[in-house]
Amino acid sequence: MIFSGLIIVIALSTMVRGQQPTNRDSLNLNVDKNTFWWTGIINDGFQMPLKKLYNADFRDNSFGNQVQPLLLSNQGEVIWAEQPFNINFVPGKLRLNAKLAVFQYYKAGKNLKDAYSFASKTYFPPSGKMPDTMLFTRPQYNTWIELVYNQNQRDVMKYARNILANGLPPGVLMIDDNWQEDYGNWNFHPARFPNPKQMIDSLHTMGFKVMVWVCPFVSPDSYIFRDLMVKKYFITDDNGYPAMIKWWNGSSAELDFTNPGTIMWFKSQLNKLTSVFGVDGFKLDAGDFEFYINIHSFKPNATPADHCEAWAKIGLDYPLNEYRAMWKMGGQPLGERLHDKDHGFGDLQLLIPNMLVEGLMGYYFSCPDMIGGGEVSSFENKDQLDEESIVRSAQCHALMPMMQFSVAPWRILDEIHLEAVKKAVEIREKFKDYILELAIKAAKTGEPIMKPMEFDYPGQGYATIIDQFLLGDKLLVAPILTKGAVKRWVVIPKGKWESFDGQIITGPCKIEVKVLLADLPYYKKLN
Repeated sequence: MIFSGLIIVIALSTMVRGQQPTNRDSLNLNVDKNTFWWTGIINDGFQMPLKKLYNADFRDNSFGNQVQPLLLSNQGEVIWAEQPFNINFVPGKLRLNAKLAVFQYYKAGKNLKDAYSFASKTYFPPSGKMPDTMLFTRPQYNTWIELVYNQNQRDVMKYARNILANGLPPGVLMIDDNWQEDYGNWNFHPARFPNPKQMIDSLHTMGFKVMVWVCPFVSPDSYIFRDLMVKKYFITDDNGYPAMIKWWNGSSAELDFTNPGTIMWFKSQLNKLTSVFGVDGFKLDAGDFEFYINIHSFKPNATPADHCEAWAKIGLDYPLNEYRAMWKMGGQPLGERLHDKDHGFGDLQLLIPNMLVEGLMGYYFSCPDMIGGGEVSSFENKDQLDEESIVRSAQCHALMPMMQFSVAPWRILDEIHLEAVKKAVEIREKFKDYILELAIKAAKTGEPIMKPMEFDYPGQGYATIIDQFLLGDKLLVAPILTKGAVKRWVVIPKGKWESFDGQIITGPCKIEVKVLLADLPYYKKLN
């Protein structure tokens, strides 16, 4: 049976919208040249829609970012499974298989928007709630690139003062890893933070909200480790001993959030930080699938994906939150950040396609990593810093759902490039109410904040455009993504549009736009 250019090879001919799927652990699909598929592996978003050879197995690997057991096509098709699976694509053929997954296929409509709408309502309906509004209305500032593992009260306050002194608005300030005494000991380190309550009170007076970094790991050979081991709050190895998990900061025990007791203990630590010190929220790092392989837990036969989901649910109690690893929590009020990106134009070009796929998978409260890149090793050689890429990165962030700084632009940029970054912030300020409006709408309806052009303008040859995007229905954004560019091509869909430089353009058309360093091409729809 043929469904919009796609032939289902296995016996799914009786499966239609609303019916229960046939119990199948594999799918083999023939895909014609007019059919395009998006998968739920966010860190591979730049490869979407599928066009070239692609193979990904996310049964034990979340690819360092959010994942969703979902595929959508521009022909209105939806594929869902409750567990992770393997994806193999060669031009003309799509193969899916897994041991635990049961695939559900639906022909939900005629286009990508129909497919997404059906998937959203069926599998990850909007909760009606959203993260803290300041994540959308103000820039975010993360101390990671500036302080790395030397998080301390004096330099955090210096960073915050310099934000204001350099003409940037206050926003959410994230104090990153190593503010704490130890992993699992979530108290401010007394030598580095002699008076954390005073620090946070001061930051609040300056107009900031404060988040701190936390993770599900506990350092071994500590009193907290010994206490939690007796309570059986850790995932364990085959001998019943807390499994020592290798992660980017060494080897640690890992909390088992399939155990209600563990959840209660961990939340008590977070609640102490909010009630005693005035912390406003949390950056909840880790939770990746690969940290839960070949282990045992309170919940029998819990999969790595189950553990990731359990960790994600912690954030539902804290409106000011941020995650990087995620599983099946689309539609929920959780802030989602892209995986750490390198400094430079190479990874800058990944932001738009990865963010677009994030939205299509229901993770629409999203942040495109950090301006200039969040991979700290990229900043170790100061001679290789690219001031232009910092400007273009800030512009790329400016009209996305969230905007996050880390490296201090006033430290690494000359006056001309710093002014261009400030202009990007001013553009966001101009549209902040609109961005918040879209976030509120997403919480109610599930419609993504950022959308590919194919979403609103189906069947017009826009499916493979991944270097520009729609922000809601009213803005088309086409950032500069190549070094030294003085112009770029922009595809304008039907309608009348007002450009960033005041021109009126009637689409559909393709135009070549001249740009200066401080220019961010965007187009406001007039009808």
